[in-house]
Amino acid sequence: MIAVRLGSHAVTGLSGADRITVLLVEDDEGDAVLVEALLEEVGADVELHHVRTLREATRLLAKVDCVLLDLGLPDTTGLDGLTRLLSVSSPPAVIVLTGLNDELQGERAVAAGAEDYLVKGQVDGPLLLRGIRYAVGRKRAEETQRQLRDEQLHAAEKTRLERGLLPTPILHGPDLGVEVRYRPGGSRMLLGGDFFDVVRTRDGTLQVLIGDVCGHGPDEAALGVLLRIAWRALVLADQEPSRALRTLHEILEHERHQPGLFTTVCMVSIAPDRKWARVYLAGHPEPMLLVGNRVTELPRDRAGLPLGVLPDSTWSGLDVPLPPGWSLLLYTDGLVEGRVKGDTERLGSERLIGLIDDITRDRPDWARDPAGLLDSLIARVKELNGGELDDDMAVLLISDQG
Repeated sequence: MIAVRLGSHAVTGLSGADRITVLLVEDDEGDAVLVEALLEEVGADVELHHVRTLREATRLLAKVDCVLLDLGLPDTTGLDGLTRLLSVSSPPAVIVLTGLNDELQGERAVAAGAEDYLVKGQVDGPLLLRGIRYAVGRKRAEETQRQLRDEQLHAAEKTRLERGLLPTPILHGPDLGVEVRYRPGGSRMLLGGDFFDVVRTRDGTLQVLIGDVCGHGPDEAALGVLLRIAWRALVLADQEPSRALRTLHEILEHERHQPGLFTTVCMVSIAPDRKWARVYLAGHPEPMLLVGNRVTELPRDRAGLPLGVLPDSTWSGLDVPLPPGWSLLLYTDGLVEGRVKGDTERLGSERLIGLIDDITRDRPDWARDPAGLLDSLIARVKELNGGELDDDMAVLLISDQG
């Protein structure tokens, strides 16, 4: 490989910050010297590299802005070399060099993806430099457009996932309140695998679901959407809760994108008179019962394995009485797995109860502002963690407002 830096006396060339790196792929030494002379003639601010084979060129593509490609190389013929250069990820701009009697090949090269073609013997310095600059400019514009399209697709994907993971509760009446907070972990743009839903059925029973697909990213989020929608359909079809969980387990086994992927779930059925609830746990943190300034973690007596662990798993519910003025806090483990400054242990459910105790003691009228309670709780968890939480987090506060 021969490298030549041109433009040391440039007046009409590009600025140093915009210097273009050009790779000349040409096996004819005379033609290579001519290209160098033409660029030097106009004081082009170009860093020119010269190789004689396509094999040498492919090793340097990631470091150049533009390739001047002769189609008649020792290790390639016709448009094969161009095709190979353009097949790499994010290829540079390519200008094809053709002979006097081969302009048709140049047109075919442009149709195949080259930015332009130049005919040897009909090119002077200004034309060559202008061709390089235009080719690089078009390539950069195309890359900008591609990135914009990717961002638009990313945003559309995020919107679709939000619609699926953040549903509108079906409540049918003002006597029950639902506050929800959902945050993806860290600075990720895509939502994670946490999901939830709230549906009040025709007989007045309130069915609540919260779950967490292990892992992060669009695949996990899509699986969470699938499980949530399936659950809503089962509930609206009056499927018995334990059977609904079994069906979700079977769906997960068939739809997960990798073996062994599991999902934790908590499902709560609140009776029409709102005096008791039946809680189903599948490897998920148990809900917390808030009454006044008292916080109680519900028992795990009948907790089962997460969905997707064992093929013959079953789940049974635990009945819990609900005193007047109750609220139920359901959450995914992202809320309690944050760190605590100066401590090697994670936050955990016991310290979470302590945080809730502090908030309800400072705000005895918190039941009138459940949204404020959640915001204060999450703010204190983040403060203890020293910043944003690493894991995805979903939190639901269901309140009796009758």
